[in-house]
Amino acid sequence: MKTRDLVHVALFAAIMAVLGLLPPLTLPFIPVPITAQTLGVMLAGSTLGARKAGLSLLLFHLLVAAGLPLLAGGNGGLGVYVGPTGGFFVGFLPGAFLIGWLTERAWTRLSVPLAFAINVLGGIGVLYAVGIPWLAVVAKLSLAKAALGSLAFLPGDCVKAAIAASAAVTLKRAWPLIQPPRSAQPATPPPSST
Repeated sequence: MKTRDLVHVALFAAIMAVLGLLPPLTLPFIPVPITAQTLGVMLAGSTLGARKAGLSLLLFHLLVAAGLPLLAGGNGGLGVYVGPTGGFFVGFLPGAFLIGWLTERAWTRLSVPLAFAINVLGGIGVLYAVGIPWLAVVAKLSLAKAALGSLAFLPGDCVKAAIAASAAVTLKRAWPLIQPPRSAQPATPPPSST
């Protein structure tokens, strides 16, 4: 891994920490707050690609597990994993990885609508698929009630997906951090002998 890649990994772990400083919005009917950190998950995957986004979120997990209060509301430590928000937090890493992987595959034809769909799949689909069942078990709710309560997050998460999609397409044009997979790169013609 190049020094530049390590800087990107550390930078996005720091961005996740900064987004955790924004005060969470608590809802009375579900024990999971609305936070800005899911935007960081989407931005990491959309701008870094799978490997670097995954490493960035892994670093963030290690820092939180070590007890640093980097999650929204100043939470940190191993207790986060067994709380009602633990599933959403666990979903950060595979969500960012999937967004990055899909973005890499779509890199040559990436547009805002396509990037939005990718962010919805990884940043909403994966997080909800892990977080909602986890919430249901820990909070002793029915799966239907946990899913219904989580619908309050959907409009804000769609806005975050749109922001991440716009950022990804803008960065692709101005300062691309993702390289397309070798199979998607155009073949370079052999040098002419004339």
